[in-house]
Amino acid sequence: MKALITGITGQDGAYLARLLISKGYEVHGITPMRSNIDTSNLAYLEVTNARVFAGDLTDAGCINAIIARGKYDEVYNLGAQSFVAESFNQAAHTFEVNAKGVINLLDAIFRHSPYTRVYQASTSEMFGGEAEGALNEKSLFNPRSPYAVAKMAAHDMCRIYREAQGMHISCGILFNHESPIRGKQFVTRKITDGVARIQAGLADKLVLGNVAAYRDWGYAEDYVDAMWRMLQQDIPDDYVIATGTTYTVQHLCEVAFRAAGLNYVDYLETDKSNTRPLEVNILCGDASKAKEKLDWSATTSFDDLIKLMVTADLLRYGVEL
Repeated sequence: MKALITGITGQDGAYLARLLISKGYEVHGITPMRSNIDTSNLAYLEVTNARVFAGDLTDAGCINAIIARGKYDEVYNLGAQSFVAESFNQAAHTFEVNAKGVINLLDAIFRHSPYTRVYQASTSEMFGGEAEGALNEKSLFNPRSPYAVAKMAAHDMCRIYREAQGMHISCGILFNHESPIRGKQFVTRKITDGVARIQAGLADKLVLGNVAAYRDWGYAEDYVDAMWRMLQQDIPDDYVIATGTTYTVQHLCEVAFRAAGLNYVDYLETDKSNTRPLEVNILCGDASKAKEKLDWSATTSFDDLIKLMVTADLLRYGVEL
């Protein structure tokens, strides 16, 4: 089997590459065009035999050439402008990458390799965080950021290509998922890195925005397994991937500081300038469909995930518990 992962150098791309290689796949990956390709996440996970090359989802000619040359069995589209807060400052760029880029990819696959199975990374942010209770595949979308709007457009285009062109496209509506290689701009890693810096004597406080927001947090390694399971199904479909349990950002801080032997109340400060223009108050997912059809469920607890991240960040600063 031969697979292409867009965004292979990101968190999910690196974990997915490791998983596919362990299953005997030949793995190729696209990363944004830069002077130096950052493969540090792949190195951290000891992924050494994936072929990584530069590409641009917004360049239709580039994507057509890659797909025509590769003739992949599976394509996992994880490439995106994925920082929600930044999408308010770069709305046009976010839409260009996260929506138009998906159309470029789907069109290239339909033209050159129509039997390729495709995974699209959709997001819980499409729900908007206003509905109560656990959200499933039938819940209404109410996007509250340029990021979510672009992802919803891509999600709908995948449905259209699936239904109109008969393509095998599955969308994973993934709720928040984290790991030791999560980018530091995301709140979970900002917290665990902040804890490590404080413990290492490099900082004396952690400043956050809205600590009352609830999220459904899982482990990225569990979630990429769900991606792979989707493309092994005979019939393509969309699936919510989540743990079904929510915690506040403040509780995450409590767990993270406790993992380092500290009390969060001594170090945590809040600043409204760190909040989004439109907040998403609560996101909780119902992955019953994934459990039934994919035999998938989250295997890593919230506390274990946060402890894993804190421990990894402490080691980066030379601190051992």
